[in-house]
Amino acid sequence: MYPFPVSFRHLERMTDGTGLLEHCLGRIPRRKEGYTTDDNARALWVCVEWFELVSAAEQGELFKEGLVKEKLLDLIDRYLAFLLWVQRDDGSFHNNIGYNRTPEPEEPSDDCLGRTLWACAVASVKLSDAERRIAAEEMFVKGIEQSKTMKFPRGWAYALAACSLLLQNAEDSGRPTGRFYRFIRNFLPDYVTLFESKLVSLYQKNAGSDWSWFEPVMTYGNGVLPWSLFHANKVTERQDTLEIAKESLHFLIEKMTDDQGVIRPIGNRGWCTQKNRSDWDQQPLEVMKLALASAEGYLALGEPSYLQVLEKCRGWFHGENDLHISLANPEEGSCCDGLTPEGPNLNQGAESTLSYLLTEAIYRNIELEADSHVCIGEQ
Repeated sequence: MYPFPVSFRHLERMTDGTGLLEHCLGRIPRRKEGYTTDDNARALWVCVEWFELVSAAEQGELFKEGLVKEKLLDLIDRYLAFLLWVQRDDGSFHNNIGYNRTPEPEEPSDDCLGRTLWACAVASVKLSDAERRIAAEEMFVKGIEQSKTMKFPRGWAYALAACSLLLQNAEDSGRPTGRFYRFIRNFLPDYVTLFESKLVSLYQKNAGSDWSWFEPVMTYGNGVLPWSLFHANKVTERQDTLEIAKESLHFLIEKMTDDQGVIRPIGNRGWCTQKNRSDWDQQPLEVMKLALASAEGYLALGEPSYLQVLEKCRGWFHGENDLHISLANPEEGSCCDGLTPEGPNLNQGAESTLSYLLTEAIYRNIELEADSHVCIGEQ
């Protein structure tokens, strides 16, 4: 087994009174680089997932350090406050914020909006106290209307998964007569239909006999595309949606696994086309997204092979990669920013650290979900 439990020491180090800083030099935060809404939304997601895991665990089972729930709640409050602050009047979110709390010039980001909607949906479903849920829910209601303007598939995917998650859990929310429940039941089915159809059409347009993918080039964050369709299928039960989710995930696993079965993320020095595939630089985010999609695929289809992929994704952070070098530091809860031909990028910024912490949470969640007769990592 790999080192466990994880630590949130580095996440606390990178989080100040405003929110989560974006970059580090080594493990030291680079304040002049400021903040991004992308990272604060991811951080909210991570902390909510871990708060649920810690709450479900017996005392001391997962963590040696005390007061971890209080630490996570404090971080959750900071990230919720950051997101509330950067949401514009039209419901969109400004992404890039300077250290002096000044919004920086930018074009609107579909990914930022989609990620934040997803984080708010997770917070609404998994947080038990109404005082925190109300902030997430109000941001979601205000932001989902803006999602109709999104033009890019990863934004669609996050919005699709967020709406599907809320619909899946609406009856179990404990507030079936509340305003947010009525909003979910009355409006979100149309958004699921909209974004599901967009992704299905995109796949049908670009996929071929030897290219089971949504786009002509596989670029970044690929796992969110099949992941979102697995979520949607739980709501719509469209067979074509399920088949596309399965086909595209199998294709992604093939492209991200070497001949020896080791996870090899598609590199950002050229991405992956039908003719060429870049091996470098490898990003933790890509591994986390594959873990996310594999976990959702397992929940949808029950195929043990997805559990093996999830185990390998976790292993990538701990040295089961092309260079046999651990990128994660469990004692700090940090992760190197990437793997290059020369070795790891020793900077340990927000995106990579959150990708590591979330992969650990995904692994733990699926380990708890898996049938007692299936052993994660069993070959």
